[in-house]
Amino acid sequence: MQLSVYVLGREVATLEQSGDFKSVLTYHPQVAADDFVSLTMPVRLESYVWDDQLPPVLQMNLPEGYLLQVLQEQFGPHIGASPIALLSVIGRNMVGRLQVAAPGAQLSEPAQPIEVAALLKGDNSEAAFAALVRQHATSGVSGVVPKFLDARAETGAAPADPMEALALHKKASVITRRHIIKGSSTQLPFVALNEHLCMQVARRVMPTATTEVSDDGQALVVHRFDVDEHGQPLWGMEDFCSLLGLRPAAKYDTTWERIAKAVRDHVPGAQRRDTFRQLATTLLLTYALRNADCHAKNLALRYTRRADVHLAPAYDVLTTSVYAGFAHNPPGIEFMGKRTWTPGKSLQKFIAATFGIQPKEQQHMVQAISDAVADVGPQVRQAMAQHPGFEDIGKRMLLAWAEGVQGLRDERVYAVGAWQAGDAFEGFSPPTKTKNRNYQDGALHIAG
Repeated sequence: MQLSVYVLGREVATLEQSGDFKSVLTYHPQVAADDFVSLTMPVRLESYVWDDQLPPVLQMNLPEGYLLQVLQEQFGPHIGASPIALLSVIGRNMVGRLQVAAPGAQLSEPAQPIEVAALLKGDNSEAAFAALVRQHATSGVSGVVPKFLDARAETGAAPADPMEALALHKKASVITRRHIIKGSSTQLPFVALNEHLCMQVARRVMPTATTEVSDDGQALVVHRFDVDEHGQPLWGMEDFCSLLGLRPAAKYDTTWERIAKAVRDHVPGAQRRDTFRQLATTLLLTYALRNADCHAKNLALRYTRRADVHLAPAYDVLTTSVYAGFAHNPPGIEFMGKRTWTPGKSLQKFIAATFGIQPKEQQHMVQAISDAVADVGPQVRQAMAQHPGFEDIGKRMLLAWAEGVQGLRDERVYAVGAWQAGDAFEGFSPPTKTKNRNYQDGALHIAG
């Protein structure tokens, strides 16, 4: 199979398979230097050959979970389920400035629109969201594979109960021109509300994606930050799996040291300090919010050209320890050879040595995060009152946040004194205990 690769609508390269386990990307002659497919793949005449079915930058947008299952059901019988086959289906509607399509295909066919205002007010139960994903998954692809969308393909082998299929996956999401829409699931109840509240903390201390949560707390609308005001691609986006040459499944198999090196390799000097400051804030937030799901796919660089590369706004921030089976997960990314929630002075020394943020400035960052957590605490209590099913999760979030903030403020870490958390962190009964699950360390992670 051969596909064309586009940057902001301009055809720049050809992608093809070489045997079963290699892929070859070849730039066309006269392509501008800033029309690169990846920061790791500058424009050149020599082809790029990968000992994998796709280059990492194109693996980044492959569907996962329930959406992957739906696409395999709809198109697998016709085109197979290989990564390059899936890319031929979803390649025109990806995050970032890249598009991939069959040679000669129209790039402008949009995905089926979703009425976000109605979604925020409507039913976002697991069954309803499963139906939304199934309905949206095949929209916008008829121009790519029109012969596959006959009556038999449209009415064929779907599970009798989409909710049961979705329940097998921890999270599902749908991408539209302006938004990424996420649902909750039986395994992760109210994860949309959890993420929205965590993002309210993050946005007080660093650039973040804008989020809205549905009235029922079950769906999250994330405003895309890679498009312009008209929903047209503007920014390139590469997560650190792509930048480090990792498959998406290896998103936990890296270190903060390797991430810092990738920043030095790809972010120009003028933007580097701000990038390192955002990374340091992200690392501190990981401890404050007890987010064990900060991994290489949840950190990215955003760019318009090589001279304009920045850390992308924060996204996918949540408190993972509130869910059964996740309470004892260590941090997702190690530094100085360890993953621990009690790093002691090593955290301060590491951030100073690796990111160049001196201890005094780090203390100010810890104080700002403490204030942000205290500021959002009342929103958690309000959500607990509004959604009875969220009450225990909200209690666990408040307890986790208090533990995280106090851990950073401890004299053995930053020694910034006692924390005035506010009334939101007091006056509630203990949450019910989560059911124990016998997962080995690192064996259970949140998809996404």
